[in-house]
Amino acid sequence: MNVRTRFAPSPTGYLHLGGLRTALYTYLFTKKNNGKFILRIEDTDQERFVPGATQVIYDTLRDCGLLWDEGPDVGGDYGPYIQSERKDMYLPYAKELVAKGKAYYCFCTKEELAERRAAAEAEGKTWKYDKHCLHLSPEEVQAKLDAGVPYVIRQNVPETGEASFDDVLYGHIAVDCAELDDNVLIKADGMPTYNFANVVDDHTMGITHVLRGNEYLSSTPKYNLLYEAFGWEKPVYIHLTPVMKDQHRKLSKRDGDAYYSDFIEKGYLKEALLNYIALIGWNPGDNREFFTLPELMEAFSLEGLSKSPAIFDVEKLRWMNAEYIRRMTPEQFTAAAMPWYEKAGIAHMDLDILQRSLQPRVEVFGELPQMVDFLTEMPEFSEELYFSKKMKTNADTAREDLPDILATLEALPEWTESAVHEALLGLAAKKGKKNGVILWPARIAMAGKLVTPCGAIEIAVLLGREEALRRLRTSLEKLQK
Repeated sequence: MNVRTRFAPSPTGYLHLGGLRTALYTYLFTKKNNGKFILRIEDTDQERFVPGATQVIYDTLRDCGLLWDEGPDVGGDYGPYIQSERKDMYLPYAKELVAKGKAYYCFCTKEELAERRAAAEAEGKTWKYDKHCLHLSPEEVQAKLDAGVPYVIRQNVPETGEASFDDVLYGHIAVDCAELDDNVLIKADGMPTYNFANVVDDHTMGITHVLRGNEYLSSTPKYNLLYEAFGWEKPVYIHLTPVMKDQHRKLSKRDGDAYYSDFIEKGYLKEALLNYIALIGWNPGDNREFFTLPELMEAFSLEGLSKSPAIFDVEKLRWMNAEYIRRMTPEQFTAAAMPWYEKAGIAHMDLDILQRSLQPRVEVFGELPQMVDFLTEMPEFSEELYFSKKMKTNADTAREDLPDILATLEALPEWTESAVHEALLGLAAKKGKKNGVILWPARIAMAGKLVTPCGAIEIAVLLGREEALRRLRTSLEKLQK
């Protein structure tokens, strides 16, 4: 079998992490089987359409390396690949079902439906469409069509028997037809519903395997009734568990951070994010945790998919992101950090020192500006910061040592890392003190923060002679007052 799969998102906003994981699994399965990965934009719900969202889908998938073989912008033999551009093909298929008795015209108004629904609910019944228009005679139907009465086309679901399908993960699933509603296939505006369009599109595009969220498990029996009505071959179904915030809640935009873009904007690496997403809902069968996209393609199998809800653990993602950062070359780190350096206003500073100081410490790039904010603006600070139990320093020892630190640095003929290093450690030796006793107050006086990603020597070089000495003088003056 020549494997053909599709990822079919709706352009209703940013790409949800659950949707991205579906795209990833579909892509991995397809490439593992040397198949064709198709991108289809399902925009039949025009009320939820968000301008620009289609481009966001393109950009996100490309950013992750999930390149499609056929799609709206690359073409292919089965286009158009945007549903609204396929509008004219759905009505003939629906009319074919009407001719077979598998669908029918429905002329009920919204008001009539609402009234009947309310009556059923008042009796404590679960309402579903009562097949009212199925019982119209062919002459009555034609008269209404000729008169231009608005209509929808509904699926004629059998009232007895069962609808069933087989799923790779969930096995055989059967539903009593009596529980199923007569879905609308063609809406009053002539557009197909998702339930109809996805069946027609999957068949006409030659889709062999459908990977999608398990929220479609309950709808798939109705889809299969359509396949059977047309006499079409059904695809292989693989329904995936949802991505959860915790055991009880789905990862939702209402709770924040549900989209790919949320994490990229916070400074997570796309490689780490994709790697982590692959592992929530799929197990490689060994203890490996780190995969490139080609390695995922090699390792992926449907057997590794889980039926248990996939919990999105931000702390685990954070750990993985930090590991990716640690494994970067210095050049890769600096390139990735540069937009954040620019945002923090430190891009002009010594990049080598920044890399050596920050790469072992930063876990998410978006936190970098806050880590280095003291380099661009000296914060107000209490003299209590000079206290260190380990170094045996405090405000009094700082008052004693800062004048010598300032004088030593003012006398330097050149302002380099090695020169500052030798000067401050030389001062410690001259005074018969541990290096930390001199470096601690120097760092506090120049940074004004208890915790910094780099030491006094690095801070002095990053700030430059003029600013470093200015801060030392200002801090000393405050101490002496």
